[in-house]
Amino acid sequence: MNDQSLTQCLLFADLFDKPVLARFDEQHGSSDGGAILLKAADRQLGLMGRLACCLRDDRQPGKVEHEIAELVAQRVYGIACGYEDANDAARLGDDPVHKMLLGRDPIEGKTLASQPTLSRFENAVGPRQLFRMAEALGDVVIGRHRRRLHGKALRIKIDFDPTDDPTHGQQQLSFFNGHYDTWCYLPLMGFISFDKEPEQYLVASVLRPGNVHGTAGFFGVLRRLVERLMEAFPGADILVRLDADYATPEVLELLDDAGLHYVVAMGKNSVLKRHAEPLMKLARKLSRTSGQTERLYGDCHYAARKWNRKRRVIIKAEVTRLEGREPKDNPRFVVTNLTAAPRRVYEMVYCERGDVENRIKELHLGMQIDRTSCSRFMANQFRVMMTAAAYILMQELRLRLARTSCARAQVSTLRERFIKLGAHVVVSVRRIVLHLPASFPFLDIWNRAALSMGARAG
Repeated sequence: MNDQSLTQCLLFADLFDKPVLARFDEQHGSSDGGAILLKAADRQLGLMGRLACCLRDDRQPGKVEHEIAELVAQRVYGIACGYEDANDAARLGDDPVHKMLLGRDPIEGKTLASQPTLSRFENAVGPRQLFRMAEALGDVVIGRHRRRLHGKALRIKIDFDPTDDPTHGQQQLSFFNGHYDTWCYLPLMGFISFDKEPEQYLVASVLRPGNVHGTAGFFGVLRRLVERLMEAFPGADILVRLDADYATPEVLELLDDAGLHYVVAMGKNSVLKRHAEPLMKLARKLSRTSGQTERLYGDCHYAARKWNRKRRVIIKAEVTRLEGREPKDNPRFVVTNLTAAPRRVYEMVYCERGDVENRIKELHLGMQIDRTSCSRFMANQFRVMMTAAAYILMQELRLRLARTSCARAQVSTLRERFIKLGAHVVVSVRRIVLHLPASFPFLDIWNRAALSMGARAG
């Protein structure tokens, strides 16, 4: 047996009562039968077409085999299905479901783009095209929710958070970052949420060098985002929630001048600790009495040296107690222009932004947004953009699963349950039939999602 036959045919001679032979010879089968839901999600969004329109094709027309729109769709659908690297293109080139997603005949259609073609495509994108793509991505997300909510929302929350993207090669603009103790990039992620809805929708994803300040790129992205939201949702209250990296005079002045509400974490300093001390004394007394962690809330008016005015600062005076450890003071501070009670501002408004970390974990662990292994920085930014687009498709799928057991499932769970379905593809003159497993345990929920995105019961 040669190497090829070893990978195509495996014999389990004594595992069961009879020998079992495993053959990888199903020519018209796919392990991504559920990926047609991603195509249906994009029909609702129009995301692939908008992104493709932002790119310029400088290739010689006579030598073009794969159009730009096809390359974008192949890359985004592949990432959504769990193939974050272009290396998988060699095996997936003749996958019937992936060919269907690009509008080709699943059996007779030409093979999809190869890994070298996709790599050249990633490295051909320039900064102006990436800027247009970033705008298009944000417009698509905002436009989708404007239609869904009929342009009506009482409050829109905007959350920005940086994250680390460790690098392990000679990537351009990779620098050592002392805070994360590694060579990395520092992507900036922006999310929006509406009223009391728990989902935070990705709306901006900007790759940045590893040594930049947390506010780098923030001002331009925020201005564009606020402008689009005001147009789409006239009269809505916009609330911006940020971590301590953004408690700078420039950021606070921008938020005040734009008439936005905000809650921004602040680092500790001697003046703020002095303001918090009366509450901390009371919290220590309560903690000694109860033997438990105790916290109290208050506020003060404070102006750092470079601030142009005094602002309200919410104080959380907390004493934490853990078994076997000494009690520890844990004062926290948040600057805001909200007028609600301190406890409500901190617990009901500011702490909600912590869920952004779960969305970023999804992007890292479920979508591998940190697979930025290209040498060129712009190519890596393009990869981040493609991953963001794939995540938006998965969020659209999750939105369709509202009021089901999978309404808050992680994207990796959604992929395992609804995308990774073994399928046998049969093509006739009149139609294409996907034969999916009759024993599929999430059949009812899958059907519900499909019906909500335009499928009809047959």
